[in-house]
Amino acid sequence: MNSKRVTIQDVAAAAGVSRQTVSRAINNRGEIRPETRAEILRIAEEMNYRPSSIARGLATQRTSTLGLIVPDVANPFFAEVARGAEHEAYAAGYNVFLCNTDEDPQREIAVLRSLEEKRVDGVMLCSSRLDDDTLYKSLSRHASVVLVNRRLNGYEFGCVLIDDAQGGQAITRHLLNTGHRAIGFLAGPSASRSGQKRVEGYRAAMAEAGMAYNQGWIRLCPPTVEGGHGIANALLGDHPEITALFCYNDLVAIGAFQACHDLALAIPDDLAIVGFDDIPLAALVTPALTTCHVSRYEMGVQAMHLLLERINGCTTECQQIILHPELVIRASAP
Repeated sequence: MNSKRVTIQDVAAAAGVSRQTVSRAINNRGEIRPETRAEILRIAEEMNYRPSSIARGLATQRTSTLGLIVPDVANPFFAEVARGAEHEAYAAGYNVFLCNTDEDPQREIAVLRSLEEKRVDGVMLCSSRLDDDTLYKSLSRHASVVLVNRRLNGYEFGCVLIDDAQGGQAITRHLLNTGHRAIGFLAGPSASRSGQKRVEGYRAAMAEAGMAYNQGWIRLCPPTVEGGHGIANALLGDHPEITALFCYNDLVAIGAFQACHDLALAIPDDLAIVGFDDIPLAALVTPALTTCHVSRYEMGVQAMHLLLERINGCTTECQQIILHPELVIRASAP
């Protein structure tokens, strides 16, 4: 059996036309009669001809590939964002390189360099942990970029954001309205734009209610179950007066559940706990977790759609999308 790859020259020879005519037929350009195109496509199909993506990329200056970078592929939030993004990309004829940085800024830089070498047509970067200057230098070498959960003010990159300040304010208001006054906050990584905005919402709601708070009630926290477990243990040990805990995300909140078990605290009687994101596990833990719902799949779809628009030349009007979280009240903070 001959396993030799069929080339465009083979199709041209079989059809009795030039390579350029085969190329026009396959790429559906004008300058060719419909019956000639139909015959060439019939012959190409019979010969099992598949166009070379490398050759097509050289001709079009595109590779039909995209880079999607997430800080933690095991986090259900980013897994769902990636699923929505990949679905949108596939429908548009693109393949996606999914890259995981493990919350490591140096690995993020390395991944961006690797995608540059692969000549991807665009990059979708989720929750970057790089500082603004380093991030700009790394992204400026890519033709089309969309950031998720991050904005670079003054630079022409698209972005899709959650209104984290609104979500933080809604959660804190709910806790205040249900009688809590000593509200702790596990605020996520120091480089997280989402964490910073959620802190802003927390402080705004406290100020709005005329409530003073102890700066010691706010602790940075790795965005994982393990991070929530360890930091919640430390915070509650230092500040036993805390009666409610606002957690950076649902994974951190589940870690805080474990800390309550360690400290023999009942949820919500001794400590109310609220998360953020509304991952599927939030409704399954006991007690079910109060949280802010974010449409993660839709976020991925919207971000990828924005990236594809920018690849195709849209710039100023394809700049920013803001999604609004919704408070979901469950048993952990009724």
